[in-house]
Amino acid sequence: QVQLVESGGGLVQPGGSLRLSCAASGSIYKINAMGWYRQAPGKERELVAAITSGASTNYVDSVKGRFTISRPNAKNTVYLQMNSLKPEDTAVYYCNAELVYSVYSGSYYTGNFWGQGTQVNVSS
Repeated sequence: QVQLVESGGGLVQPGGSLRLSCAASGSIYKINAMGWYRQAPGKERELVAAITSGASTNYVDSVKGRFTISRPNAKNTVYLQMNSLKPEDTAVYYCNAELVYSVYSGSYYTGNFWGQGTQVNVSS
């Protein structure tokens, strides 16, 4: 009933930029927060950046000053602008949303949803 679809990954040289997009669709009533996680080979998934419905943001220390998360007009799309990319940023990036959704019965539930992931490779 809810889908998150990511786009924008790819191969970029060190120092380059990429912008990831994630669009949420379905029977969404309200989005409480959206975020980006990443998982590199052999490592645990980590939170990269998150944004609340009140537009508060937080970032993992390793990306502060280089990455920017945004959700223009509080719509159902979140972006991650990644600048000054480093090889250590190479990972699969996943979109996440905590939201309230409705079901056919008219009830509302809070759930946590994930996108399918998009690969980011930073290499020369």
